[in-house]
Amino acid sequence: MKRYDYLIVGSGLFGCVFAYLCHKKGRKCLVIEKRPVLGGNIYCETIEGINVHKYGAHIFHTSNKQVWDFVNSMVEFNNYINSPMANYKGKLYNLPFNMNTFYALWGTKTPQEARDKIEMQCREMGIISPNNLEEQAISLVGKDIYEILIKGYTEKQWGRKAIELPTFIIKRLPVRFTFNNNYFNDVYQGIPVGGYNVLTNKLLEGIETIIDIDFFKDKEYWRNKADKVVYTGKIDEYFDYCYGKLDYRTVRFENEILNCENFQGNAVINYTDADVPYTRIIEHKHFEFGKQSKTVISREYSEEWKEGSEAYYPVNDSKNEGIYSKYKELAFSESNTYFGGRLAEYKYYDMDKVILSAINLFRKYE
Repeated sequence: MKRYDYLIVGSGLFGCVFAYLCHKKGRKCLVIEKRPVLGGNIYCETIEGINVHKYGAHIFHTSNKQVWDFVNSMVEFNNYINSPMANYKGKLYNLPFNMNTFYALWGTKTPQEARDKIEMQCREMGIISPNNLEEQAISLVGKDIYEILIKGYTEKQWGRKAIELPTFIIKRLPVRFTFNNNYFNDVYQGIPVGGYNVLTNKLLEGIETIIDIDFFKDKEYWRNKADKVVYTGKIDEYFDYCYGKLDYRTVRFENEILNCENFQGNAVINYTDADVPYTRIIEHKHFEFGKQSKTVISREYSEEWKEGSEAYYPVNDSKNEGIYSKYKELAFSESNTYFGGRLAEYKYYDMDKVILSAINLFRKYE
């Protein structure tokens, strides 16, 4: 008889939520994690009394009341509202694209004036049916905003020309004809009070965990520990890259402790000029309205994934989707093994969608 009902490979949000639900039902779970810390990409490191989002900024937002009630049943959330700024050649613009942005660029004061400006620029470009990200962006917000606030940032983020990227990437960005700087359209938004480690610890309370474990160094040993496996890592790695390697993007962070209380006055400032090598600067204390005497900033550099680096998000172009579809078929045929999360499903997931996916998987098999 095997010792555990479930072996969960990876302690990111998907794995933690699934383990939590199983544990509540009386199932015995073991969570193993390759990193020396638990929590996956939501892990926070405390520096100078500030919860630093070690693997990139995470702002929780959702319109799903079930998910919001779920996370709030474990931790309290503050009322942080994500209102990033964009810096282009030293000039600041509000994000997402809204009436404040349009006024700063064109001096337009009414929604109709802004719409007319965008429509005129679209007509001048002759775009009827967008075929790539560049054309989609211009059709949504016009040529000026595309060239100043989208093109450089996007090409740095993805490491590809905008004309080589699919249209759906830019469709996620809100465009508003109101003076509203709230980046997200969701009903609920905030940051866990005390940082995301509080949420991870609540989810994994009473569950056996082991860190610094590479599942693939002894795959069969770990598989034999449990009746079922929930795998949350890279799907191509699980199948030993038999159909080739999928492309991922990674992010490199340069952290700096500054001897000042407030460096940039905002949690997130994007640098949209292609000549600036980083994509954005995060000042972590602003996520929790910190009053510490010092501050911590992170410069983010988007890079192509290579062996040994962290895989952050998939490159969902036609080539990679074709490869992933083959791995997905293999995943369906794998007995007593379930695949979930951003890397295992090769999908760009927001946190609320990850949680909902884990809940749905649990309901399906339990």
